[in-house]
Amino acid sequence: MRILARLHARRDAAYDNTYHNKLQGRIWQALEDSQYDALHDENQPKPFVYSNPFPPQDMEEGDERTLLVASPEESLLAHIAEDLTHDRELNIGEMPFHVDEVTPLSPDVGEPGTTGTLETGTGVLVRIPPWRFDEYDIDVDHDEAEFWRPEHTMEPFRTQIEANLDKKHRLYMPDYLPGPSDVDGDLFDGYELIKTFAIPVTPTTGREETWVLSKWRFDYSVRDDDHRRHLNLALDVGLGERNSLGFGFINITNHGR
Repeated sequence: MRILARLHARRDAAYDNTYHNKLQGRIWQALEDSQYDALHDENQPKPFVYSNPFPPQDMEEGDERTLLVASPEESLLAHIAEDLTHDRELNIGEMPFHVDEVTPLSPDVGEPGTTGTLETGTGVLVRIPPWRFDEYDIDVDHDEAEFWRPEHTMEPFRTQIEANLDKKHRLYMPDYLPGPSDVDGDLFDGYELIKTFAIPVTPTTGREETWVLSKWRFDYSVRDDDHRRHLNLALDVGLGERNSLGFGFINITNHGR
């Protein structure tokens, strides 16, 4: 599930590629005093992810932009929609917007037998823990988690995003349903790397770090109802880590049979 917010720029502004922490702040503001407020300080994946305000380019007053927020929790989205509707001034750092419209969406990868393509709208953050360096023949001069890069091969990338989605499945899906690692078959049929890139990120106020991210296209063929649920969960919570900062947001870009 997700909500779509239509925005327009209230004045000329340069596009801020470091919007993540600022937009996250508005979302947590919308969740204050709700049943989701306590999740802010929990060390676990959060039940939401969001797009960048797109298209990501400099703006003139009146230019239109779109923002998507996704979650497996309908009531969480209702809190955010209510906040954006009640207070239509949305300032994302130095990018000032007015919220014109908020509408619900329910994207679905399709029934078993459906094929399609998912594409990352924002960069995916995958970090390889140091206790797996030997397993993947990663030779680095530090003992901190290593950002995934193409030279690390696809195996650690696939392993980490599946393990991460497993964790989200345990948190936000019923216990009796099998997670991605409990079933046979891969999450995706094909992985097309679009690019890797490094950006400055402010994970917490006053601390800036440089993170290495990657953008992808993923081909899929829905095997059964479990696989459909896993792919739709990825649409709702994102792939990889730190989705509550807007990383790992994905869209269906091709949908066929």
